[in-house]
Formats: sequence, structure tokens, C-alpha cells
Amino acid sequence: MRKWVSLALAATLAACIGGGDSNPAPKVSVSSSDHRPAKELFGPVAVPSSQNPESFGSYSKGCLAGAVALPENGPTWQAMRLSRNRNWGQPVLVDFLEDLSRKAAAQPGWNGLYIGDMSQPRGGPMSSGHASHQIGLDADIWMLPATRLDLSRAERESLSSISMRRAAGAYVNDSWTRQHHEILKAAASDPRVARIFVFPGAKVQMCKDEKGDKSWLRKIRPWWGHHYHFHVRLNCPRGDKTCVDQAPPPPGDGCADAQEWVNNILNPPPPDPTAKPAKPKPPVTLASLPAQCSAVLSSR
Repeated sequence: MRKWVSLALAATLAACIGGGDSNPAPKVSVSSSDHRPAKELFGPVAVPSSQNPESFGSYSKGCLAGAVALPENGPTWQAMRLSRNRNWGQPVLVDFLEDLSRKAAAQPGWNGLYIGDMSQPRGGPMSSGHASHQIGLDADIWMLPATRLDLSRAERESLSSISMRRAAGAYVNDSWTRQHHEILKAAASDPRVARIFVFPGAKVQMCKDEKGDKSWLRKIRPWWGHHYHFHVRLNCPRGDKTCVDQAPPPPGDGCADAQEWVNNILNPPPPDPTAKPAKPKPPVTLASLPAQCSAVLSSR
């Protein structure tokens, strides 16, 4: 486990982006009955709260106290899109990403990982891009092999990952390699991991290519998108009673379900003539989040 001294140092260095006072008070007053969109309250806060690390609520409706930063640069990783200020999470997430990046660096052609969005400094809903990533236990990992680990801040804004999919996600394309398979396998085999989201064709390809024990494939879940990156979700940390775990994946390796998803991509079922248009979801408000989230926002 990372030493708390280094965690505190990383958080302090990352907090310097706020300028002046390294941990300024929020510029808005809030209460647990506040009905403003939560993304407008959490997004502008540039630094974590000075609380013990704790996740409140669920992956798609919660917040994060005492977040720590994944350092922008490491021996086997770089954090990308630094302008978003989304390289924050629970200590267990930072530990996991550093561990996985070392395993990735052992793969031919990879020097580590490019890490995309994690969470905001205090978690909560984001202004764009994600419904989840709210409690410091989700991270997006780029499919692009991290061959360079000396990217400048500007390069990390302009460089893009690469897509792995073909035929709308039914198959992998020529950019897919055995190294991708092995990195995903290493992630899914980690007991800290709850599930990993990737496009359906990748799951089916891994099911075909894996010749040994396939039990780890249970955690690999097909989902829309996720062809430029894969999304890792960790279990709630042990002892964190305010964190709400997602239900575990169904029993089995899930390969048949992924194949059915692919079949539906290739031969879409006819639309349901009785289906009603989905109503747009109202924005998540602070009042709809766990009551502790107002204290997270108000904390120094």
C-alpha cells in the first residue's frame, strides 16, 4: 500500500493548481436541501476536502471526501487531460492504477499506461462525460499503448487514444493486440476490481483467445462505447460503510451474453412499435445525493 506520507505529498502538490491558499473554502454555501444541479457545485471545486478518505453513496450518485491525487507523472504512467482536474480518487484507486501500470510496462511495446478520467477533487456529478466516476473508485484507461512517458501538458491535451472496434463494436480491429488482452486480464484478476467495461467485440475476442481459466472474464462487462478506453470500477474499500457497492456480475464468464450482444449489433432486432420515447433524466441535485455530500462541499 502506498505510504500516507507520499499520498499527502501528492495531494498537496496537486492542490497547488488552486493557487494561493492550497485548500480554499468553497465559493458557494450549500445545504443537504439544495436543489441546484450538483454538477454545477462539484465541478468548480479545484481541491479535495480536508477529511479522511471516504466514499458517500454509489458510483452514479455520490461524492468523495479526502480524495488523493494520482501524480501527473510516474515511472510507468501519465495522467491525461490535466485541464479537467479529474485525476483524483480513493487511495485504493491510486494504488491500483500504479500497480496495473507496472504490469502494463512489462508488456512488449508498452512502457506503462495513459490514465484518463478518474474523479473530481470531491467526486460528485461531472459537467460532461460520465454518469458515474462520482465516488473515487472509477478510472478510464486509454487503449493507446503508452510508449512515451515524457508527454508535456500540451501534448496530453491534444493527443488522442485510438479505437479498437470494427463493425460498430461487433469485432476488434487491427489495433487490438494480445497486450491489450493481458492488461485487461491483469486488471480483472485483481481482487480490488468489481468490474471492467469494454465494448462487446473485445469481450468476445478475449473469450475466444483465452485458453486457460476464464473465470476472470466474469468481471469484463460489455457496454456501449468503451473502445478508446476501458473503464475499471473498484469495490468499495473494506470498512467504508457509507460506500454503496454495485451488485456483483451474474455467475459465469459472461461470454454467451457478450456474443448475444454482438449478434444484436450485426442483426439488430426490429424496433418495438409500442415503445415510448425515453424521458430525459432530470439533473442530479445536491439534495438527491447523500446528506454527507453537503459537508464534503463545505469542508476546508
